[in-house]
Amino acid sequence: MARREKGPTKTNAMRELDSAGIAYEAREYEHGDGVPGRHLGDSVAAALGEDPDACLKTLVCEEPSGGHVVCCVPVSCEVDLKKAAAAAGVKRLELVPVASIERLTGYVRGGCSPVGMRRPFPTIIDEAATLFDTVAVSGGRLGLQLVLDPADLVEFTGAHLADITREGN
Repeated sequence: MARREKGPTKTNAMRELDSAGIAYEAREYEHGDGVPGRHLGDSVAAALGEDPDACLKTLVCEEPSGGHVVCCVPVSCEVDLKKAAAAAGVKRLELVPVASIERLTGYVRGGCSPVGMRRPFPTIIDEAATLFDTVAVSGGRLGLQLVLDPADLVEFTGAHLADITREGN
């Protein structure tokens, strides 16, 4: 009897999308053993053969009041914190320190997904995501991306769309 080929081990992000009946493709890539760096997103897009504008990085930000906001922007761009704060309706946002990411989200740096965090946070997805039939987001661990319809991502996360990027890497 032939063995059935196994896919990637299910992450919380995958389980939540499965439960919601949202279609996605799980794609694994070689990520190396080093600490994710500034250009991790570019290397992920290249490894997957995807347009860097269609691969979204997930950034967790903190409000002055201590609340948190998740921003998803193309890996080819940087988040504009002033634009993101305006879109979130707050005075200012700052990126959460790397040491706090896992505690807040349940995900490690470089594997943070907007889907399946420990608790839901308000989410803003850069409006450029709607220019693509599919976008890729982290699958909840290093070496795994989930490719799905951006409309499904927006609806599932309860996100709103806004221009929250500036050019640059």
